[in-house]
Amino acid sequence: MKRLLSTLVALVWLSLPAQAAVEVQTVETSGGIKAWLVEEHSIPFTALEIRFQGGTSLDRPGKRGEVGLMMATLEEGAGDMDAQAFAKARDSLAASFRFNASMDSVSVSARFLSENRDDAISLLRTALMDPRFDQAAVDRVRSQVLSILRNAETDPGEIASDTFYKQAFGDHPYGNNDNGTPESVASLTRDDMFLAKDRVMTRDRLYVSAVGDITAEELSALLDDLLGDLPETGPELPERVEPALSGGVTVVPFETPQSVVMFGQKGIKRDDPDFIPAYIANEVLGGHGESRLMEEVREKRGLTYGVGSYLVPFDHSELVMGQFSSGNEVVAEAIDVVKTEWKKFAEKGLTAEELENVKTYLTGAYPLRFDGNAPIARILVGMQMDGLSPDYIATRNDMVNAVTLDEINAVIKRLYDPEALSFVVVGSPKDLVTD
Repeated sequence: MKRLLSTLVALVWLSLPAQAAVEVQTVETSGGIKAWLVEEHSIPFTALEIRFQGGTSLDRPGKRGEVGLMMATLEEGAGDMDAQAFAKARDSLAASFRFNASMDSVSVSARFLSENRDDAISLLRTALMDPRFDQAAVDRVRSQVLSILRNAETDPGEIASDTFYKQAFGDHPYGNNDNGTPESVASLTRDDMFLAKDRVMTRDRLYVSAVGDITAEELSALLDDLLGDLPETGPELPERVEPALSGGVTVVPFETPQSVVMFGQKGIKRDDPDFIPAYIANEVLGGHGESRLMEEVREKRGLTYGVGSYLVPFDHSELVMGQFSSGNEVVAEAIDVVKTEWKKFAEKGLTAEELENVKTYLTGAYPLRFDGNAPIARILVGMQMDGLSPDYIATRNDMVNAVTLDEINAVIKRLYDPEALSFVVVGSPKDLVTD
């Protein structure tokens, strides 16, 4: 059955057109649950994506890691089924459930065959509404989280990430590893799991999409049955926080042949009218393989195997970030090159040729994201959470093509601030001047 599901998923990917011509229906159930739906009846298979705003940022004080631990334990038994019985029931239906936690949301991803839809949703409902959180399961998953935390203590990439976010966000939830600390995770109880579930899975922060062999009427009934009994409201979301990044270089000594570098500054909100020009700009600076940073740091000088930058629009803050690794003997030079390119970008912007090339790349790559039921379902939920409308899929490339050189260069001058560009270096860098 699992092999059958994999085969059907592959067929769905092949059956969907390689273009962003996706017809989105908006659905509202009799119980008031709103969802987006793309019907695709050529294959008897559906992907359901459920997301709740809030995520690990809703961990209570002193309970860092509780939401992550809860989501990781959610499938470890439900109702009268222990973990093994639940897994056996799921596999017998050729269904797939995934439970994930991130800084601003928790998600439930389900895939199921049409012939098993009712039984698969019934099983998922049991997991969401009647989880067991058996002590043995909590202890087992806790040990896995503690192992992750121990490994992170000797992982230069994790150290760089934790240090950078701590500098940027301090005591805000964004400034703390959402897996928690060994002390906070060790103190979590079974009761904390039940409380965490009821705090993060609430109807006032619910976003849903479905793609596949299901009609609007069928989806409406399914969602009321699956999610209708969730708590109505959750706790207040965290307050907004401005990144406390004022420039400079911080070194965290660590014995390793290569230094890991993270860098960044304040970014741009996702709902800012200039977000698309900013996104285009970042693609030129460091967003893909032919970017300026790749050209200058890797291709011309061979200082790294790869370097990139990206926009990070959190719900309550925003960054422009980047990262790379370099040998300890050359990392100082690599950082100087990044600084130089950041300043040049801020002062001179893009050329007309760069803008046309990146538009061609972005508009050509966009349809390739829609390569199956599950990816489309994830995209649709993300769009909802970003406050976009269903027609964004059809109009996005037009919006990219409409950006002028003057508009994008004005956004670059507004956004990029070389003086605020901050670096965290984990390693044993040679001849690196810190601030």
